[in-house]
Amino acid sequence: MTNLYKMARVAALLIAAAAGAAHAQGPAQSKPVPQPKSGPALPSVELSPELLYKIMMAEIALQRGLPQSAALAMLEVARETGDPRLARRATEIALNARMNKEALEAASLWLKAEPQSAQARQVVASLLVGQDNLAEARAPLEQWLAADKANASRNFPQVAQLLSRNKDKKAVLALLKTLARPYNGIAEVRLTVAQAAWAADDVDGALTESRAALDIKPDLELGALFHAQALSRRSIAEALKFLERFLDQHPKSNDMRLAYARLLSSEKRPAEARRQFEILVEAAPKNPEIAMAVALLAMQTQDYDAAEKHFHGALAAGHKTPDAIWLFLGQIHEERKNYDEALKWYAGVTSGERFMSAQARYAAVLQKQGKLAEARKHLQSIEPRDAAQRMQLARAEADLLREAQAYGEAYDLLGKMLTGSPDSVDLLYDQAMIAEKLDKIDVLERNLRKVIELQPDHAHAYNALGYTFADRNQRLPEAKKLIEKALELAPEDGYIIDSLGWVLFRMGMTSEAVVQLRRAFQLRPEAEVGAHLGEALWVEGKRDEAQKIWAKLLQETPANDTLQNTVKRFAPALLPAAKSTSK
Repeated sequence: MTNLYKMARVAALLIAAAAGAAHAQGPAQSKPVPQPKSGPALPSVELSPELLYKIMMAEIALQRGLPQSAALAMLEVARETGDPRLARRATEIALNARMNKEALEAASLWLKAEPQSAQARQVVASLLVGQDNLAEARAPLEQWLAADKANASRNFPQVAQLLSRNKDKKAVLALLKTLARPYNGIAEVRLTVAQAAWAADDVDGALTESRAALDIKPDLELGALFHAQALSRRSIAEALKFLERFLDQHPKSNDMRLAYARLLSSEKRPAEARRQFEILVEAAPKNPEIAMAVALLAMQTQDYDAAEKHFHGALAAGHKTPDAIWLFLGQIHEERKNYDEALKWYAGVTSGERFMSAQARYAAVLQKQGKLAEARKHLQSIEPRDAAQRMQLARAEADLLREAQAYGEAYDLLGKMLTGSPDSVDLLYDQAMIAEKLDKIDVLERNLRKVIELQPDHAHAYNALGYTFADRNQRLPEAKKLIEKALELAPEDGYIIDSLGWVLFRMGMTSEAVVQLRRAFQLRPEAEVGAHLGEALWVEGKRDEAQKIWAKLLQETPANDTLQNTVKRFAPALLPAAKSTSK
């Protein structure tokens, strides 16, 4: 007999046999449970009517949807018999019933009865970790690893994955270091400890362990990728040098070259990044992921010809998300003002998670063609799948109206949606932004304060409210506090840094304002930020620099209202030149 169900079947046969022989031989005697030919040593326990009754009652309770009762009944049988099969069954039932305390007791009985069972050790360890009992988990984890030393490179990461559920990352790291001692010559073990150190915010420890892993196995790509990531926390320059050295030694490592290219791109070194991507494409011309990565980088740097080429390459190579590529190709043609071509690509996205984005862009292109009524009709023709899609469609239509400067209609549309969803953060924020255009500052303030109440970490709500006060030269100390709170939540946001510079300028702190506005313009070299920076520079006496910034921006975005109004006040002579240049 090898499992509980065979035991129950034998028991049933014994009862039937006993009942059939009762007339001739008198009462049947209980018989010992047969031992299996192989497997764990089993206790010599008689299958008495009482024992059979308890087993069957546990199974019947489970069948009737009473897992808690079943678990307790089977656990009692496991305690009574010491049988590993029954202890295992009790463990399974208790786990399914989410009775972790009882599951741990049952699993401990199972491990005691079958000490060589790797599965029993793993279950006990898992339950101990789940109950935050790392001290007691150490022994079964050590046994788990020691029982299969030849596969420590595979088993140790599994142990770490189990321990990662514990919130005390420093305690997990300490335990993993202890468990790793017998296996410190295995690269994968050292890398796993490095990852635990990273999770515990021990960057130096992560670097030490990942370096040790690479000393053992220099071509361990996963270790090299992790080491580069850890180095980048301390110094991007060091990370780039490490990646470059690794590629010199392992030039065919595509994953490392991809990481190198992406890091170069993030450091705004697009020419070098693109060279690395081109090497990848040459090495793997039919790899859709590489083609996609190259295309995205080219798109970020506004090299739309290269982006289009590689997006088509990704499609030809069978990229797993063609709808994403169709969306990007639509955006490329939209940027080129090839609106009919853009509409074809957007129309190709007919389902999936990008469907709504594609439809919103489709409508936006129609609006750019001067077909506002047709754009609204397109959005209104889409049958929303749920409330979330209904809201997306309303917000997209409001965006069309805002772009067309139909602020009143946009405001009313969002107000209608807010009637049904008064606590929608997105709707409240969108309506606040349109309320500002209508000079409904009371509505803007009310909406944004409600957004902050509903979502206290909404950085842009703080920023929008603070910037509105600053732009109107009102309540400046309060505006500064709101913007500083926004910056605390999103310290690298160029728009928020621009707001800080602008409120400092309004408060007469021109030198401090220029510092912040320069930083903002570096992050966001856009018309409104440049208008603010130019005005602060002008007041500071740096008029030539201000005019250079304005002239360049007027060529790029001549229709921006903030930029136009600023230049009219300070350097109106720039405007005719800008217009002639832009023709």
